[in-house]
Amino acid sequence: MAIIGTILKNRRAGSAHLAWNLPALAGPETLELTSKDFSDEGTIPLAQAGKRAGGENISPELAWTAPPAGTQQLLLVIEDVDAPTAKPFVHCVALIDPSVTGVPAGGLSAAAPADGVRVLRSGMGRGYLGPEPIKGHGPHRYVFQLFAMPGVLTTTAGGSPLDEAKARAVIASATGPVLARGSLAGTYER
Repeated sequence: MAIIGTILKNRRAGSAHLAWNLPALAGPETLELTSKDFSDEGTIPLAQAGKRAGGENISPELAWTAPPAGTQQLLLVIEDVDAPTAKPFVHCVALIDPSVTGVPAGGLSAAAPADGVRVLRSGMGRGYLGPEPIKGHGPHRYVFQLFAMPGVLTTTAGGSPLDEAKARAVIASATGPVLARGSLAGTYER
């Protein structure tokens, strides 16, 4: 498998297509997003990695400052900007009640999400998908992005129910500008 990683070493999605860079998700960067499990630009622990990478696929503990007044919903998007794909790979999409200011470790699980958290489809399946980069591809950067939405997402722009929609369709349906946003990045390599 390391041979494939070496062959694809220079192929990376890049940050241009991150949810963060969508015009509808632009807004003031006033939410502080942190984790006790890793620092910004720090290494994501093995427990948070996917099972194929030897991890436990447990979403990290996340905390954030209170969103501004008028926030109707929080949108959390986790993307791998170093995936060897055309766009960053979506590792999680979740809608969160605006009264929630953090999720515990494992709180982005599809089977048992934390109170106030609605996990949707990711790039494969539903809920949090831990890092599982190709062996030998080099370090991957996982960007956790949190948006304070002025409205509530109920369907995609095409009218599909959110629980059935693909991750990118949900992200594209978000309207803004957002009231606040924050990001946290972690790295993982195997």
